[in-house]
Amino acid sequence: MANILVVDDEHGIRDLLWEILNDEGHNVELAENAAQARAARGRERPDLVLLDIWMPDTDGVTLLKEWSASGALTMPVIMMSGHATIDTAVEATKIGALAFLEKPITLQKLLKAVEQGLSRGAVRKPAEAAPQTKQVLAEALEYMPAMLPGAHSVGLPNSQNFLLDKPLREARDEFEKAYFEYHLARENGSMTRVAEKTGLERTHLYRKLKQLGVDLGRGKRGLI
Repeated sequence: MANILVVDDEHGIRDLLWEILNDEGHNVELAENAAQARAARGRERPDLVLLDIWMPDTDGVTLLKEWSASGALTMPVIMMSGHATIDTAVEATKIGALAFLEKPITLQKLLKAVEQGLSRGAVRKPAEAAPQTKQVLAEALEYMPAMLPGAHSVGLPNSQNFLLDKPLREARDEFEKAYFEYHLARENGSMTRVAEKTGLERTHLYRKLKQLGVDLGRGKRGLI
């Protein structure tokens, strides 16, 4: 889980980014202008910043320059805009921005940029990150036998190979896919009941299932 600061003056975009990133397991703080972004950066260093360029008080490029000049630009920053020119994007990159996302931002591009930003900004050594990785896998393995279809025949050893032979992100995605497929089958494809069982809003659930590539065709009659 990472601490991500989202800076955008549009309420709808802030809420959407919060929903997506929170659904990915990140801790998300929102700022609607440069003043709030400065205050958030002053409290602690985020792991990643998503920064809109056009804002009413101070534009994102100017804020980026401030952080760079004051030594506060110690985290990856991804710029966002629906009206920026190529020159603006190049300028932001020269100042220190990691990447530039053009609005409207697709889910795939957002998640890819965030993943790259967090990997670029990671300061832990591999040896230091290992215990956390083991803990995540251990937690997933604890629930795997109960969640997989045919769990009684799969058993823990096969479940361990199911996860441990792959990178952490792929293993997590496979676990989540199996988890949701299990509940979809158990609830006869009813998205309402699956949402209740898994504790997700229906919109979040649809987005997650689409992202994981879960086939909804077999349970269409139960989609209510």
